[in-house]
Amino acid sequence: MKGSYSVPRVIAEIGCNHMGDFDLAKKMITKASDCGAYAVKFQKRCVEEKINDEIYLNPHPNKMHSFGSTYYEHRKFLEFDINQHKELEKFARTKNIEYSCSVWDVTSVNEIISLNPKFIKVPSACNNNLKLLEKLILNFSGDIHVSLGMTNKQEENVLFETFRKYNSLNRLVLYSCTSSYPCKFEDVSLLEINRIKEKYENHIKDIGFSGHHLGIAVDIASYALGANWIERHFTLDRTFKGTDHIASLEPTGLRKLCRDLHATKQSLKYKDSDILHCEVSQRKKLKFN
Repeated sequence: MKGSYSVPRVIAEIGCNHMGDFDLAKKMITKASDCGAYAVKFQKRCVEEKINDEIYLNPHPNKMHSFGSTYYEHRKFLEFDINQHKELEKFARTKNIEYSCSVWDVTSVNEIISLNPKFIKVPSACNNNLKLLEKLILNFSGDIHVSLGMTNKQEENVLFETFRKYNSLNRLVLYSCTSSYPCKFEDVSLLEINRIKEKYENHIKDIGFSGHHLGIAVDIASYALGANWIERHFTLDRTFKGTDHIASLEPTGLRKLCRDLHATKQSLKYKDSDILHCEVSQRKKLKFN
């Protein structure tokens, strides 16, 4: 694994904050690029596989944020097909920003692999889906990013051993994460980054942090602790319809996050000498002789 203080990479998680509007999705890609993000990330689900699940047959639990009369219709409304994802990936390249997706099922794994992104994300909800993990490991040559939200240690160990089994630990990036939206500061549990570093640093490719809190102070701290990938939900307006907007950064926040992370990168070093060149004139003027 690379050194802890490599260049920080910010992922703007658009997810479903595009509200099913393809033109808005393109606008969000442009804004994320303008803000200095390394990548934009969407989500891919095959909702047809869930059509008979009880939760998908019921109404959305928060009616005011629903885009359909049932949860299935809600999810279907927000889903882009693979051809739309191909167009968005192509558009992202024109904006000099990486394109990726979180995959929620094996069908979506197959579809997003066809885009050949640099990395694909496995969300916390799916990190114990061994069929999905194995499909991704065996058929995708890029890096695989995995969040550890709502995951117990036994599940985490199975995940790690699955990558070890297929000699793919060198492609694994593990994210410290708390799956709560928005997440209270006391639940962020930033020191999980230390635990992940101590246990896996010499085995995996890198460490990330996926945050759903408010503000950007926590993200700066996560980088100082050793998370080189910083993922935050992104929106153009936190008052938009949908449950993820409230825990998302608007363009001003994303721009400040990118700026502050790179400033932090420059600052995280020891002094090159006892007296730095910038201190010499002040020493002559102020230091007691």
